[in-house]
Amino acid sequence: MATALSAADRANLAALAPHWAPATDRDAIRREFLFRDFSEAWGFMTRVALLAEKLDHHPDWSNVWNKVTVELTTHDAGGLSDRDLRLARAINALLGEPGG
Repeated sequence: MATALSAADRANLAALAPHWAPATDRDAIRREFLFRDFSEAWGFMTRVALLAEKLDHHPDWSNVWNKVTVELTTHDAGGLSDRDLRLARAINALLGEPGG
């Protein structure tokens, strides 16, 4: 079962999930990724799909040519949870970024 984020975790979101920002229209975190082309964007989505499946947590996302937009929220927790942070950090690690 997912654990909803505490007020302290929400206040510390930039450190817990670098490069991710609160979504403006719902209780979620969001990030846009830009790639050289569609093929690179699709490859990224494929790698993220494998991570999501392993973590049993699946993103809301979209792809337009070289841009992938990812939003993470936990529907059964009613908003942001520890599961969202785990997947965000795993995606950061996939890209070799801090906070992974």
